[in-house]
Amino acid sequence: MRISGLQENLRIGLGLVSHVAGKNVNLPILNNVMIEARGGKIKLTTTNLEIGVSSVVRGKIEDEGVFTVDAKILTDYINLLPNQRVDLSLEGARLVVACDDYKTKINGQSAEDFPLVPSVERTNTCTIKAEEFKKALGQVSFAAAAGETRLELSGVLFSFTDKELVLAATDSYRLAEKHLKNVVLAGGLANKKFIVPVKTLQEVARILGSTKDSEGGDELEIFFGENQILFIYGSTELVSRLIEGSYPDYQQIIPAVNKTKAVVRVEELQRAVKASALFSKTGINDVSMDFPKNKNKMIVSSASGQAGENLAEVGAKISGEDNFAVLNYRYLLDGLTNIGEPSIVVSMVDGNTPCIVKPELDDSYLYIIMPIKQ
Repeated sequence: MRISGLQENLRIGLGLVSHVAGKNVNLPILNNVMIEARGGKIKLTTTNLEIGVSSVVRGKIEDEGVFTVDAKILTDYINLLPNQRVDLSLEGARLVVACDDYKTKINGQSAEDFPLVPSVERTNTCTIKAEEFKKALGQVSFAAAAGETRLELSGVLFSFTDKELVLAATDSYRLAEKHLKNVVLAGGLANKKFIVPVKTLQEVARILGSTKDSEGGDELEIFFGENQILFIYGSTELVSRLIEGSYPDYQQIIPAVNKTKAVVRVEELQRAVKASALFSKTGINDVSMDFPKNKNKMIVSSASGQAGENLAEVGAKISGEDNFAVLNYRYLLDGLTNIGEPSIVVSMVDGNTPCIVKPELDDSYLYIIMPIKQ
């Protein structure tokens, strides 16, 4: 194998794929990136057996071939090189990297033992604006469960109707749901549901955030197989397994009515909640939210025997009944941080039912927090 390419192109390509390769003691080749020079394309691939990422980089191929080297070492080294032409060639079981006054030899392995990244049939397709999907992931994925005690809750539900894609995530203490209407569906996706691992979606968001618009374009294609999902953005592809199982019927916990509504600025509420969080009870993370009737303010407070107490008044338009709820401030701040809008509507029935947070001017998103019962 003998290839060459600009340092910038190699740096971007390695940056997109190398994150998936890790420190795998049992299967060291999973720490490697596979460099494949065939058919006029230079393709970089990594996998951790759950996720596989590949990216095609521009360059010149003098001799075709395939080889694998440690992804972190190669990425770190390429990042240090000047933005000049980089020549890559094989010398036995080593990859020779030469650029300007720099030359190194990196020990590697044959690609024979590199795991095969599964292929996904490209029939069931969803096409969506990349920036819109990235924002939706930020609004939803943080609400998924962190552990894998209930595997289905460690993923995000993709639910299709005839005309839209609905994303939902919950860890049973809070729930986020986003409706995406600007999607183009092909194949038999209508009324289908899939659970995508949140780790996969975090990697997709990272790729969407680190690729220039000119390289990735503005559209993301998603293909759904029986057990796999494929994301294609520009010259980068990511394949992941899907989570098997049934997602909980979360619709039943969304209150159909409300007795109190408060319209409030996100930035002001964030500041008040962070101040009260300093005085919340350790391990409970409780802050009290008071909605006094006919007053243009909501009251955020907390108290602990150890730290003291705090009370903050936040300007708000409140309608409906007097109401009161105690919420986990971490969950509340997560929602406020990721909602992506300047003002929100907080609505509730009472202190024992879920509290709903929505953008004031966007009906496509909602975030629900279960109250801390007194």
